[in-house]
Amino acid sequence: MEPFDHASALEGCARGDRASLRRLYEHEAGFLLAVALRIVRRRDVAADVLHDAFLDIWMRAGTFDRDRGAGRAWITSIVRHRALKHVRAAGRGTNLDVAAGAEIADEAPDPFAELATSQDGARLHGCLAQLDADRRQVILLAYVDGLSQSEIAERLGTPLGTVKAWVRRSLIALKDCLS
Repeated sequence: MEPFDHASALEGCARGDRASLRRLYEHEAGFLLAVALRIVRRRDVAADVLHDAFLDIWMRAGTFDRDRGAGRAWITSIVRHRALKHVRAAGRGTNLDVAAGAEIADEAPDPFAELATSQDGARLHGCLAQLDADRRQVILLAYVDGLSQSEIAERLGTPLGTVKAWVRRSLIALKDCLS
């Protein structure tokens, strides 16, 4: 099976080709729903986030540049930012009941488990292992747990400026390692 060409699908969306959007949705909706679900923790909200994210993808596809990064990463970042925006708007005080947790475990694939078993996941894991423990923790808190830099600073008892610098430097190091 030939790998899906996310960049071509996004370029099709930019031209107004609805079939490209449909192919992109059919290929990525399950993974992207799991990304949103991991952040918002409610399936109904994750579905709304995914819907809004695909509207964003359709409207902003013309801004995608294949020379600046992978198409899958671009769409995943849109979903992630949509989900984080929802969580921040709703406030962090939401408690989950056991049934909601069971729904998450039973119905959603874990995108991080999928990544961990892929070749890209192995490369990312190796690059993360090269970071200092503090910097690795900051990246994981931001990109796996979905915390803002302010929330990370508060949780770690570290100045916000230090957290911002660690995130920036760590992302640069990861980009260099992965390229």
